[in-house]
Amino acid sequence: MLKVHLNPAFGDLMLRELTLEILQHYFARLQTTKMSAEGIDKVKDVLSAVLGTAVTYGRLSTNPAEKIRLRKRKLTKPKPFIRVDLFKNLVELIMEPYATMVYVAAFTGLRVSELAGLLWRNVHADSITVEQRYCRGDWDEPKSDASRATIAADDHVIERIQKLKSIEVVIRAGRALQRYKAVKSDGPDDLVFQSVKTGAPIRDNIVLCRHIKPAARKLGAGWVNWQVLRRSYATWMSQAQVNVKDAQGLMRHSRASTTQDVYQQVVPESQRKAVQKLSAFVKQSSKEAVAVQ
Repeated sequence: MLKVHLNPAFGDLMLRELTLEILQHYFARLQTTKMSAEGIDKVKDVLSAVLGTAVTYGRLSTNPAEKIRLRKRKLTKPKPFIRVDLFKNLVELIMEPYATMVYVAAFTGLRVSELAGLLWRNVHADSITVEQRYCRGDWDEPKSDASRATIAADDHVIERIQKLKSIEVVIRAGRALQRYKAVKSDGPDDLVFQSVKTGAPIRDNIVLCRHIKPAARKLGAGWVNWQVLRRSYATWMSQAQVNVKDAQGLMRHSRASTTQDVYQQVVPESQRKAVQKLSAFVKQSSKEAVAVQ
């Protein structure tokens, strides 16, 4: 945030020149760009932290960033997530190794670039380590410091990944059928998810267009994509009443508010259960009141 946004905008100014008027104008302009509301909030938080430190050390008397007012966000439609039962049907319609790739995405919350860059040394007995990402020919570091982490993975996820080593994929080539190993090599530095024919890194857009989308359309869920799978993971955790801080750690978000506001979608089932719980509480309270009388 400092290098990309704040230093270019304010790096040449003295601290005393960072008035509320200048900062408010900067954020008003930032809100006209394509930057997400969450991203803008994060820029504001970083700026406020920097200026707060200046106040602590007596370089400023007050922190002008604390008085910045951001325009209210427009109400957006709830973003879709896939139900667990529909997800199971989806996986059954997708060929390996892509079915396992989708399975791991939904049960770990890994981004597709992190899945594509996953090495066998990153897969442990009960966890997965994210140390790199791969996207359409480019290798890079994880998205953020929070993204570089080791996260817990349930037994069924690890078992499904390990099972790839014994799977053969059958592909029709004209009238003939050709067999390929889903995993060409499984050394510590080899990729977990490999191109079926060549063993090369997988291209996420090809998997999406050729395998996920066709299967999803058959189920009337053509809106499913990699982002939906990650969002579904967070939403399922919300439905299971997982602690927000734990969900944040598993999603590897820098801020818990991102996990809550962006990924955990409000679902009718949860609302109905909440109403039912309230009704049960009221009924029980009424019975206790009558008993006391």
